[in-house]
Amino acid sequence: MAKKTKQKKTLVDQILDKAGIAHDSLDFNGLEGQSPDGVNRSDIFKTLALLGDKTGPVIGIIPITDHLSEKKLAKLSVNKKVSMISQKDLEKTTGYIHGANNPVGIRQKHRFPIFIDHQAIEKGQMIVSAGELGRSIRIDAQVLADFVQAEFADLVE
Repeated sequence: MAKKTKQKKTLVDQILDKAGIAHDSLDFNGLEGQSPDGVNRSDIFKTLALLGDKTGPVIGIIPITDHLSEKKLAKLSVNKKVSMISQKDLEKTTGYIHGANNPVGIRQKHRFPIFIDHQAIEKGQMIVSAGELGRSIRIDAQVLADFVQAEFADLVE
């Protein structure tokens, strides 16, 4: 089972606590390849930051086991095309380094459109980064989507 954290709360934890949103803080990084006991890799979602040719930044959240369909995300976000934001521009665009992007923190700082793959709603709960490497949160997918004003859609290839 993923260890519930006893460390100092991340900014994401603090934001969710202040809003009264139930979530579990977990000590692990889903991108490292090993998932803790009791956690299916498909329950872990990655937060991807892309640049739309018309809208600017757009966020896609998909299971780490899948590949994002840039074509689907472009169409959903009313862009002709979207492409991943380069590593060197990521932190200045979202406020987070690679592996720490998360929808809660991004929504607090920016009004970027956020899309979550529909698999999350089917699972009920999802795990996303808590804004720091090695830290994650488990949260109800619908509650997260409502809080960050995200839309559920088919985003994977």
